[in-house]
Amino acid sequence: MISVFRDFAKSKWAIALFALLIISFAVVGGSQTDVFRGLGAQHVISAGERSVDAAQFRADFERIRTNASEQEGRPLTLEDLVTANVHVRYLEGQTQRLGFLEWARRVGIRPDESLIIKRIREIPAFFNQVTGQFDQAQYEQTLAQQNFTPVQLEEEFRDTAVTEHFGSAIQAGIRSPRIFGALIAGRALELRDGRWFNVTQAMAGTAGAPTDAQLTAFMSENAAQLRRPEFRIASVVLFNDAAGAAAPAIPEARIVERFNFRKDGLSTPERRTFTTLTAPDRAAADRIAAALRAGQSPTAVAEANRIQPAEYAAQPQSAVPDPVVGTAVFGLTTGQVSAPIQGRVGFTVAKLVSIAPGAPATLEGVREAIVTELQEEDAKARIFSRVEAYEKARTDGKPLADAVREVGARIVQLPPFTQDARLPDGQPMNAPPQIIQNAYTLTKGAESDVIDAGQGQYFVLRLDDIQPAALPALADVREPLAQQWIMRENARRLTSKAEELAARVRGGEDIAAVATSAGATLTTRAGVQQNAASQASLGDGVLGGLFGQGRGQVFTGPASETAFVVGRVDAVRAPTAALAAPIADQIRPRLAQELINGAGEALVAAAARAAKAENDPARAIEALGVTPAAAGATPPATPAAPAQ
Repeated sequence: MISVFRDFAKSKWAIALFALLIISFAVVGGSQTDVFRGLGAQHVISAGERSVDAAQFRADFERIRTNASEQEGRPLTLEDLVTANVHVRYLEGQTQRLGFLEWARRVGIRPDESLIIKRIREIPAFFNQVTGQFDQAQYEQTLAQQNFTPVQLEEEFRDTAVTEHFGSAIQAGIRSPRIFGALIAGRALELRDGRWFNVTQAMAGTAGAPTDAQLTAFMSENAAQLRRPEFRIASVVLFNDAAGAAAPAIPEARIVERFNFRKDGLSTPERRTFTTLTAPDRAAADRIAAALRAGQSPTAVAEANRIQPAEYAAQPQSAVPDPVVGTAVFGLTTGQVSAPIQGRVGFTVAKLVSIAPGAPATLEGVREAIVTELQEEDAKARIFSRVEAYEKARTDGKPLADAVREVGARIVQLPPFTQDARLPDGQPMNAPPQIIQNAYTLTKGAESDVIDAGQGQYFVLRLDDIQPAALPALADVREPLAQQWIMRENARRLTSKAEELAARVRGGEDIAAVATSAGATLTTRAGVQQNAASQASLGDGVLGGLFGQGRGQVFTGPASETAFVVGRVDAVRAPTAALAAPIADQIRPRLAQELINGAGEALVAAAARAAKAENDPARAIEALGVTPAAAGATPPATPAAPAQ
């Protein structure tokens, strides 16, 4: 019977039947399709023959997290980076990169292998220090220490060469038109004539004290900024010893027992200063030993034999990489030269310079440290004992307060705090993150299970109250709110007055007459150039207005926090060609570089589209093990951009 089934499975009828089954699953859908979910490659990024799977994406992102943590000076989690959309930026960048490289492969852009070999052989770490020759074994070992393989490194060098050569071609083929530089130079050296005056708050009038109705309306308009966040009030059960409580005395027998157990590790080892020289064969090592015994310095002997000496300054025997060499060196006397030592690599000759004797640990010298260590262990044991007793009491049906009192724990009420761990005054709350996280998962009056906070610390949380997000009472914010309302009203009056006067100038009135009617002083200036000196003397409002409008046009804008400027552009003067031409030539290289960068980005994006490169953000989130809520949260301050 089995042979019959085997023969049938090989027939064309079986193949057709299997095809029909697969098609039926695709048409019908349902849970049956899950059978095929794990089949085939599961790529986060796909670009033709190039792809990044979930494992590689997570490994790459872990390196990004490490780099970002170092730049930020604080530990960052994968959730932090995902919330800040770092994963999206990395996905987009890598997708374009891999898509471009796939396109380059398809069109035949491939570096010669000699370029790859040349780059590899430019790295000193891949060469044998004794022979000075490239060492394949050392090459592979060095890469393995960095979690890299020769195939990966060589592929990386190929990709780098392709990118560099493509960039060189773009740079060689793009030139910045002279007119671009001429336009910028002309704009930079252009001169303008204008007249203007300042409208002050006194001209516009100031607002009086607001009424309650006005403040209430102002609160409603700014509800999003004024609304206080939800606060939660919780009590935490602490199982550790109370602060200031005297720690129980440690019996002398335990102290002595721990000292005897750790005596070797607490002792100061003997340290030696010496030099080693490693030769490829015994004959060379014999010559080195003879030269050292004859009084030549290790440096001179090393130079004569074209090798690199290894210096060890006050090092213990455990610091010597080769145990055979370490044993031999720590058997020498001061000034002695060893016989050739056959170690892991070649033959080593050592010359001992000095010896720093070790010092055995004494009980009195380390007593305090041992007592502290034992007290910490006992404290953790007491905490764990209380936790076990508490869980038993709660299992037996005792109320939380009775269980806490029975086991010797403590209940401490925490101040109100927000979901982002802020106190009512805006200061950060100094508490383990588990407290905040659990408090915002509990309902009012609910209690958590025992939570492990790490490092032998445990706690239980009870949510006592919830203060919903709400606008503050008017009485609580009346004074600062009134100040903001007055500032807004004064700014509105000032803007309205400036626009009113500007409208008169636009309507045909002479700007000098309008300034006089408002009690303002008219300023007239000819030949103003757009530079740092003009900005410092005139201000951004005047300079922006003069160079932001055409000839004969009127401009308005803030002159300061308490004044507006109203002005008119009287003339626009073209720069002298003899002055503009040199500047145009000077800025052409920078313009060309900007054109090259823009063209390069556009071409890489087009190449990625041609290669049909794509990514899967959902699969990326799944690979990182981050919850969808974190991926869709509003991003906080963005960490440093990842190194590509």
